[in-house]
Amino acid sequence: MNYKYITIEGNIGAGKTTLANKLAAHFNAKLILEEFADNPFLPKFYEKPQQYAFPLELFFMAERYKQLKDMLQMQDMFSDLVVSDYLFIKSLLFAKINLKEEEYNLYQKLFDIINPQLVQPDLLIFLNAPVPKLQQNIKHRNRSYEQQIADEYLVSVHDMYMQYIRQHPVRTLMLDMTKVDFVKNPADFDKLLQALDKEYEPGIHYL
Repeated sequence: MNYKYITIEGNIGAGKTTLANKLAAHFNAKLILEEFADNPFLPKFYEKPQQYAFPLELFFMAERYKQLKDMLQMQDMFSDLVVSDYLFIKSLLFAKINLKEEEYNLYQKLFDIINPQLVQPDLLIFLNAPVPKLQQNIKHRNRSYEQQIADEYLVSVHDMYMQYIRQHPVRTLMLDMTKVDFVKNPADFDKLLQALDKEYEPGIHYL
């Protein structure tokens, strides 16, 4: 396979970590999973979003940067495949949704300083799922602080991702998660593996 750094993205509950684990296991790749559970502000944010949004997003950005920097520095670019379940840009996208304008402007300045220091993925796999599917998955994984996530918030997250992907020349493989199930249907996973053997130009490609 020609891709050495694959990132899986999607809305909350889209199935990013599940697919990242399956791909990493199949290819014996290095796996980078977001350590969201370590963020002490996450449960507080869902209770009082305006009060805790800024420390929440700062913590996420710092942790994502450190994790990606450490892991990618150890990567042998000629032999190692790396699979991650998040883009660093998601820090800025979620900040745009969650922060007040003056907070976001400060946050963006910090982001712009550190983002150029990171290696960008060769391929983005985006898991596109409708809100009812996301809510079903969120309910099933049963993280207490996620159970009250509003449909409107998930729509905002989706729209922000779509805006970013359309405006930037990211080599993106778009998957319709209403039509695939990588856990229950091995044939769906086989189709994805076949798709990863192909060369893609920058832009959106639908599987």
